[in-house]
Amino acid sequence: MSEDETYNGWKNHETWNVSLWINNDEGLYNLAKECRDYAEFREQMEEMAGGTNRAAFRTPDGVAWNDSGLDVPRLDEMITEMKG
Repeated sequence: MSEDETYNGWKNHETWNVSLWINNDEGLYNLAKECRDYAEFREQMEEMAGGTNRAAFRTPDGVAWNDSGLDVPRLDEMITEMKG
């Protein structure tokens, strides 16, 4: 996949998967709406995972909430749009 291609409209599979879970799980959606940005959301998710349970710090599909490939600026934009 070239840099110009996307995954279902997102930069990559990881960003799409995180967005999918946030937008389709009521609890995650409500949490994200309360956060100022994706970094705060990620911190909240890490806290809920207990800090040491790395398996719980992933989407149900196995993508880490802090995956290095995530398009964080786009996730920030998504969270801002959710509040609108």
